[in-house]
Amino acid sequence: MSRAFMRAMDRDPEAIHSVAQFVEGFATGATLTAPALETISSRQNPLVIRFREVTRARRRARTHLLLDGVRLVTDALRAMVEIEAAIVAQAAFRQSDPAVAALVRACQAAGVALVAGSERVMSAVSRAASPSRAVALATHCPIAVDDLLRRTVLARGCMLAPAGVQDPGNLGAIVRAADAAGASGVIVSAESADPFGDKALRGAMGSTFRIPVADVGRADDLAAHAAAAGCRVVAATPRGGESLYAVDLRPPTVVMIGGEGGGIDPGVTDAADVILSIPMADGVDSLNAAVAAALVAYEARRQRTAADRPAPAGMAHP
Repeated sequence: MSRAFMRAMDRDPEAIHSVAQFVEGFATGATLTAPALETISSRQNPLVIRFREVTRARRRARTHLLLDGVRLVTDALRAMVEIEAAIVAQAAFRQSDPAVAALVRACQAAGVALVAGSERVMSAVSRAASPSRAVALATHCPIAVDDLLRRTVLARGCMLAPAGVQDPGNLGAIVRAADAAGASGVIVSAESADPFGDKALRGAMGSTFRIPVADVGRADDLAAHAAAAGCRVVAATPRGGESLYAVDLRPPTVVMIGGEGGGIDPGVTDAADVILSIPMADGVDSLNAAVAAALVAYEARRQRTAADRPAPAGMAHP
């Protein structure tokens, strides 16, 4: 939970009601009245410069995330992500845009530093083709791969590990599928797109804030980390592996998903404990990486659910 949010709770117990009202109001489309805001119009404003610095930070050296868009900032607030500052579009704010008004109320209830930005400012800080109605700066707290693996072993869970998935939209969709299927987390190799980049965050639709996502070095490093933690490594390949439906995904498992073109590097598959393939009709070469990840994640969920459910009288679990 955001430290600013906790401070706001101490100052004003009614603030939690404001946040609850925001969530409900945003979900139903209700119009919420927003108070006046300071407006900034210069690209040389220190806050604008700060936002732009974050977009230039190296992947593994970042300390903050740029949240671009009302939906993304909303999802972060709902997940109690610590937001340092936010800028909303002056035009949308003046026009009493319901989503922006709701977002302003929620940011102020959570103690987030908030200003309105001119069109020139929004085009400077937003990376979208059309400048967003809201952008925010969130604190980034990286999760260590070994910690995430240990959590998976303790929970006897299943994680997805995209290896060489270079399309950020697909990578975001994989994070979303893992979240929806109840996976323990996602480990992303350096050969893949940046999971905390703008397009991947948008593709994940807020799931990055709800499920642990860790960056690892090279994909072939992951097998050593997993073995040390007591986690099995399963490599998913288009052809030649055991059927997905014949592989036991109930033990603590990391499933590596290759990129759309080259798949998983042979050195990685050699280090895997199991190689699986998703059955496909003749003539189909491969599946989209996000589709394959979703099928694997839901098969793992199905197996765990079936294992937890009492078998009908006279029958045993398969």
